[in-house]
Amino acid sequence: MSNRVQCVLCPHLCTLAPGERGRCSVRLNVDGELVSLVYGRPVAVHVDPVEKKPLFHFLPGIDVFSIATAGCNLRCEFCQNWEISQAAPEDVTPYDLPPEAVVEQAIAYNCEAVAYTYTEPVVYFEYTRDTAKLAKEAGLKNILVTAGYINQGPLTELAEYIDAANIDLKSMSDSYYRNVCGGTLQPVLDTITTLKELGTWVEVTNLIVPTLNDDSGELDELARWILENTGADTPLHFSRFFPMYRLIDLAPTPVSTLQSARERALEIGLHHVYVGNAVTEEGMITTCPECNEVLINRQGYIITENNIENGKCGKCSTPVAGVWHGMEEQ
Repeated sequence: MSNRVQCVLCPHLCTLAPGERGRCSVRLNVDGELVSLVYGRPVAVHVDPVEKKPLFHFLPGIDVFSIATAGCNLRCEFCQNWEISQAAPEDVTPYDLPPEAVVEQAIAYNCEAVAYTYTEPVVYFEYTRDTAKLAKEAGLKNILVTAGYINQGPLTELAEYIDAANIDLKSMSDSYYRNVCGGTLQPVLDTITTLKELGTWVEVTNLIVPTLNDDSGELDELARWILENTGADTPLHFSRFFPMYRLIDLAPTPVSTLQSARERALEIGLHHVYVGNAVTEEGMITTCPECNEVLINRQGYIITENNIENGKCGKCSTPVAGVWHGMEEQ
């Protein structure tokens, strides 16, 4: 008997002999049993504004207790957190923070939500699921910041506890996913539509990397896909690339590229398109899709103006898609 096991968590479907780890480096075959090496052992623990996730239409202004373990099931050459996402668990120093302690700390720091973020919460699935369940029981919200590379069964199980998700849609090119990220496109698209169908509040981020995925036609295709599959009210964040990890020889994304991508996405029909990692005049502002009134103004991650009243535009009373304090999801 070989005691080989197959991990069915993500599309890699790693088949492991005893002592072997999955591509994520954090799931190990121990005598025929698949074991997580990072359960309750986060390597990053912070309190962040929800806008940093980024989520712009989910309880703006709240603080979020954010955790991450080592490991990732993708190999993005531009990863900004590569020191922990591409590290083996034994190569970084963890905190001892079981699910109960995460919830206790979140409450102690007056956070309204717990975020599973920074690396890839898919690979610490059991830790994410168990913590999210306890957080929900304690009245906290749960936020998933993910590349979305997960199979449908585990995703559906996890979604029961997840209130909001920002999903990193890296490109509309499968070859880009294969060559730059070490994955494939379709599972990510499936994650976005599934979470939307299950009632999770969904926002999408696209990191524009010069020369690799900055073609205007592809960026327009991405905006059209969101419009057709999740609706005009799905917020889209175009994010600026800075030289990082294995792509240190590329220049940062020109701000003009981000602004142009935003303008075209709005013309395509999306209502809420933002620019991240760059200072622009309009890229951080939420406006009413009906009367164009400024609803939320942001300076960095700080909200300087909020004209949403009971989930509606304070000027024309048009409902604003999102999850707002005192309101159910629109």
